Amino acid sequence: MTPQSRRVLEVVLDNLVWFMLLAVLAIFSATIPNYFQPGIFANIIEQSTVLGVMSIGLALVIIAGHMDLSVESVAALSAMAASMVFASSGIGMGVELTPGWLVVPASLALSLAVGAAVGLLNGYLVVKIKMNAFIVTLSSFIWVRGLVVALSGGRSAQNLADELRWLAIQRFLGLPLTAYIAIACFVGFSFMMAKTRYGRHLLMIGGNEAAAFRAGIKVDKVLMIAFLLSGMVAALAGWLLAIRTSGATANLGTGMLFNAFAAVVIGGISLKGGVGALPGVYAGVLLLSAINTAINLMGLPAHFTQVIHGLLVLAAVLLDTLKQSIRKKLA
Repeated sequence: MTPQSRRVLEVVLDNLVWFMLLAVLAIFSATIPNYFQPGIFANIIEQSTVLGVMSIGLALVIIAGHMDLSVESVAALSAMAASMVFASSGIGMGVELTPGWLVVPASLALSLAVGAAVGLLNGYLVVKIKMNAFIVTLSSFIWVRGLVVALSGGRSAQNLADELRWLAIQRFLGLPLTAYIAIACFVGFSFMMAKTRYGRHLLMIGGNEAAAFRAGIKVDKVLMIAFLLSGMVAALAGWLLAIRTSGATANLGTGMLFNAFAAVVIGGISLKGGVGALPGVYAGVLLLSAINTAINLMGLPAHFTQVIHGLLVLAAVLLDTLKQSIRKKLA
């Protein structure tokens, strides 16, 4: 194989999920009435907002060779914390700030603080105590969700301040501002992974932690930051979900973990660590949203979504194995 052909094949392998997304959009546009229109595509991007942000944190930890199953529950706890303070109905305390716009950074800071606390706890137990990441974060997934129920008493906090609702309602070029926040997160974290020392170190640790340590990389510090970022990004996702629904319930975000995991795997993040890029994760999120939209337009039962998502995850894992096999032959 010539060097030029090898480069072309590498590009195809690295961006396979984008080709899948384009193919799916083309097929749906040709076969489903009313699918090919700007409003539908805008809705696909909008529906990808919360899941996309949540997937970023999960992807960072998986790239580092670990797992974080707590992101869904962290999002729910962060949303509930902000809603209990700044919502005016249900169990909301209706706290008001002067000037009113301060409620936006204050609620965001509260949510991020909650996510950071859980992320640091997960990181400490995994990195310092050397506990298994799967078990630690599975435990967090359970006890954090339990804490949400305990704090809320199973009730909801609704009617957030108008300044927060404005972010969800206000649109620019057909998209809500929250969608631009998600896109900005992907751009920022993609830049971090591709152009910064921390991103390179995270990939090296995921590829071979022992070799990264021998190369002088501060493995514990890098991994602690990864779990911290995962918690904070999950908290941001919860905050976005809260302002989108104008509050929080005890079961907020239930089931999102599996969709986030599906998006990450479909997006090309290797479960073995050390391989993957965040733009592919965004394509994976958009692909799931495009399929969900198609199912809704066709009026199919909701369980078809689970079936297709499960098959996509299986296909993505098989593709990941195939890509690794091809890369070994090219090496």
